Amino acid sequence: MKKLLLVVIASQIMAQNKLPINWTVGYHKNIGDTPANFYPSTVPGAPQLDIMIAEKYKQPIWYADNVKQFLWMENTYFTYKVNFKKPDLKPGQTLVFHSKGIDYEFIISLNGEKMFEQEGMFRYVNIDLTSKLKPSNELTITIFPPKMAGSDRPKDELNINGFFRDNARTSVKPPMSYGWDWHPRLISRGIWDETYFEIKESQFLTQSEIQYQLDGELKNAKINLNIEGKNLKNASYNWQLKSPTGTVVLNKSGKLDNDFTTISDNLSNITLWWPNGYGNPNLYTSTLEIKNNEGNTVGVQTKKVGFKRSRMVMGDGTWIEPTIFPKSRSVAPATLEINGKVIFAKGSNWVPNELFPGIQNRENYEPYVKMAKEANFNILRSWGGQVINKESFFELCDEYGLLVWQEFPLTGTNYPDDDKFLNVLELESEAIIKRVRQHACLAFWSGGNELFNEWSGMTEQSFAMRLLNMQCYKFDRNTPFIYTSPLFGMGHGHYVFREEKNGGEVFQWMPKGKNKYTAYPEFGVPSVASVEELKKFIPANELFPPKPGTSWETHHAFGVWGVNRWIELPFLEEYFGKINSLEELVSYSQLTQCEGYKCIFEEARRQKPFCGMAVNWCFQEPWPCAANNSLVTWPGKKKPAFDAVKNACRPTLASARFQKFRYEPGETFACDLFMLNDKYEKLAPMQVKVKLVYDSNKEITFLNWDFPGSDENKNYEGPTAKIPLPKMSSMFFKIIVEVPSKPEYNSEYTFLYKVPKGIKTKFLNGVSE
Repeated sequence: MKKLLLVVIASQIMAQNKLPINWTVGYHKNIGDTPANFYPSTVPGAPQLDIMIAEKYKQPIWYADNVKQFLWMENTYFTYKVNFKKPDLKPGQTLVFHSKGIDYEFIISLNGEKMFEQEGMFRYVNIDLTSKLKPSNELTITIFPPKMAGSDRPKDELNINGFFRDNARTSVKPPMSYGWDWHPRLISRGIWDETYFEIKESQFLTQSEIQYQLDGELKNAKINLNIEGKNLKNASYNWQLKSPTGTVVLNKSGKLDNDFTTISDNLSNITLWWPNGYGNPNLYTSTLEIKNNEGNTVGVQTKKVGFKRSRMVMGDGTWIEPTIFPKSRSVAPATLEINGKVIFAKGSNWVPNELFPGIQNRENYEPYVKMAKEANFNILRSWGGQVINKESFFELCDEYGLLVWQEFPLTGTNYPDDDKFLNVLELESEAIIKRVRQHACLAFWSGGNELFNEWSGMTEQSFAMRLLNMQCYKFDRNTPFIYTSPLFGMGHGHYVFREEKNGGEVFQWMPKGKNKYTAYPEFGVPSVASVEELKKFIPANELFPPKPGTSWETHHAFGVWGVNRWIELPFLEEYFGKINSLEELVSYSQLTQCEGYKCIFEEARRQKPFCGMAVNWCFQEPWPCAANNSLVTWPGKKKPAFDAVKNACRPTLASARFQKFRYEPGETFACDLFMLNDKYEKLAPMQVKVKLVYDSNKEITFLNWDFPGSDENKNYEGPTAKIPLPKMSSMFFKIIVEVPSKPEYNSEYTFLYKVPKGIKTKFLNGVSE
């Protein structure tokens, strides 16, 4: 009852003190100009969307090539405006402007006087307006055009390979919106997070944060509550901490010494937070109430906290060095140890689920986070080309038990060593670390994406890398830090089912990584979207056959990384013959994505314990992609590959390694059997059968294996099963690895059979006809 009362009090305080704002927005060419028109604006949001509605642009933004309507806006200024009366302030009260995020470089003015300016979108803005208020007021926020650094790359590289990212290389602005192979060129700006006026009392609580240090046995902790506010000296506090079951485990009261106070205590018999598949994501509830000398509540904050220890360690067998001199260092550590247990990190690269960060919120985050847990993932890599997600994203990952590998917003280019850039990076990174470190889901930090590669040219000696390492040590030293991904020893890519120069199919090149790669932080297999989804954003006269220069190219099927990516038409027609319909294209493409992803995830797991991580590229999309490596299409529609990956990431399953995907009549089919187990539970002996299923209902069992059982968190390699392929009349056959006593361990795989000339069957919706 008391907790409910405190929540009500906190809500009432916020409701009474926050003032509604009716924003308008306009655009202009030069910094001193006044917009010709101001239009109603949704905040948080995106000025591009406000202008689209007001000026009646073609909608929706994601249909056909409508997105190109916004390109002219790159070189304009946006100005937000709000007119308001001076509120009736009581003695001691102040009026504060507060924003959690403005993208990216801006000036804030009140009644024509500049009050604040900033470069950077991740620092909160707090401005006391009280002394400058008039009876009638006008506050404006002028957003500068995005920085546009030049590029030394050849023009053909810029056009085909999407190196527009270089435009962002002198700023800490996430480069994805400058154009990527799954994101159109549409550079976000504007007020992207919660923003409001607030009447502050003479005494108020600004923030509180729990920090802790677990003991060696992970059972007890020294816990600190850091409190920050104004005029809090001698104010009364009550701090209560409840366990995940609701039991009060800590209750402290007293007087505050000053505006910055740390309250310390010891906590015993802690219930730890665990990632998905290894335990429950247990969260404690911290409630802090501050009262003034009259006994009135001046601040209440309720937060969740999860207790865990995260380490990045060397996998078994990765301390590799020659027996003779000269010697060198081994590969970088890439295996996660959570709460003393080594885990195999299974997950995906998280990219924005919307084009504009301003329209991201808990409501549209949650379906994706929920699906990630459903996919048996335990980690999401918050990729370095995007924004640092809003608080609700991290809260959801805390609740669903998904670890977050958080990268700073740097990617794929050579960031400068100059002081101006580094000063912004220092301030932005401090704000990012202090915000995200409070979440149980945080697994480790990374300096950014693809920074130590030939196309980027950075090293550990680059000032930005040295700075970020220092910042993470200074503000969150107990959380691991890596400079970038990939590091030496990691396997990065590939992103297609087959490429000859890469060693052929995924079935051929993935097994070569055994005892070579410590982690697979990116890999992908593309497919086109479903017929139903394609019809929503590609005009009917362009649907089939797909062609470059149409909406297919606008939506990333052609020309993003080579002429035929991500649609891969030459590959599909080589394997399946001439494709005669959109339905055939979708079915064949999605089949290869399913089987390719199953192969990669299961093979990475077979390479445990040397390998400790498999994270595909990518989980979702910010807008509808005609073809892409994603498991979930926008807006939140699962591809068939989602279920394929979900099955490949089950904690325990019977698995098989195959030599290839397509077979000729008369060939001998062979596969190596495995039992994969990520659970900290022993597996009992059980029988495993391997079956060939073809021509709809014909079935041959060609191996019975008596699996002898295995230790916890261990894989077990079994025998090789072989069978001469019988004559078939269909293009496809299946291999089923069956565990009669544990059907939840069963696995199923589909392969292509070259039917004699004159016979062609179809594979539609997963059914061979």
